Amino acid sequence: MPGVLIADDNSNIRVLLRTFIENQTPFKVCAEASSGVEAIEKAKEFLPDVVLLDLAMPNLNGVEAASVLKRAIPGVRLILFTMNVDGLGRSLASAIGIDFVLSKEESLTKLAEHLKSLIPVSAAAASPTANT
Repeated sequence: MPGVLIADDNSNIRVLLRTFIENQTPFKVCAEASSGVEAIEKAKEFLPDVVLLDLAMPNLNGVEAASVLKRAIPGVRLILFTMNVDGLGRSLASAIGIDFVLSKEESLTKLAEHLKSLIPVSAAAASPTANT
């Protein structure tokens, strides 16, 4: 089963996302982080297939953390989850290697669609987190 790391400084958002991902998608949450630095540490430890990053986090924001993650774990897929989606943010995100920028105002169904497009369900058996 493909693994997702949720990085958001708001614990309520993390709980909401974990519940949704584990109950409404074929993914599991392998770790959570409350800062950019913690997201990098946990990603290196758990090797998730996808990291869901909030833009506004302490100790490295989502874009800064994404940049480090892409160098540390080149195959990781990244979704930036933010309240502030604009053209500049999307351009910067794309340049860094973020796969999707998703507004927190969009439905969680969009998140599920993006997850499934990044890691097809048939790839679950080949996932590095499938046996964890």
